[in-house]
Amino acid sequence: MSELTLTVMRLGFLAVLWLFVIVAVQVIRSDLFGTRVTQRGSRRESGRQQQAARQAAPPQQRQQAAGGRQRRNAPTKLVVTEGTLTGTTVALQGQTITLGRAHDSTIVLDDDYASSRHARIYPDRDGQWIVEDLGSTNGTYLDRTRLTTPTPIAPGAPLRIGKTVIELRK
Repeated sequence: MSELTLTVMRLGFLAVLWLFVIVAVQVIRSDLFGTRVTQRGSRRESGRQQQAARQAAPPQQRQQAAGGRQRRNAPTKLVVTEGTLTGTTVALQGQTITLGRAHDSTIVLDDDYASSRHARIYPDRDGQWIVEDLGSTNGTYLDRTRLTTPTPIAPGAPLRIGKTVIELRK
C-alpha cells in the first residue's frame, strides 16, 4: 500500500473515533440533564393569540357555525394536574391532541414512563372526546383502568401517562 492510502485510512479512522466520542458525550449529557422541554410559542405569540381570541365570535356563535356538534356541557380545555407540566392548559378546538415525548407532540411530556408517541385525544362526531393509547410501553390509564381500545373521556376524569395526570375541564 502506498503511504498516501495509509494516511487517508488513518485520518478516516481518527474521524470515526472522534464521531463516536462526540455521540457518547451527547448521550451521557442527555442522561444527566434530561431532555429539553420547549415551550409552545413565546410571550409575544401568546399575546397575539389572546387578542385574536378576544376578537373571535362568542362560543355560542362558533358552535352554531360548526353545525351544533358541540354539546352544552362539553369540555373546553385540557389541563395538566400532576407532573412536570402542572398547570399547562390546552384549548380544545376540535383538533387532535397528541401526547408523548416527541417534540412535535401537542403536549411534550418529559417523563421517563411516556413513549415518544404515547396517546392521542380527539373529538368524535357527537362532540365527545376520545382517548386512544398508541401502543405505548407503560400504558395509558383512565380512572385507574388501563386503556386497550379508544375510550370516551368524561370531564374531570383523570388520564394518567406515567407521572403526568391530565383532565378535561369546562
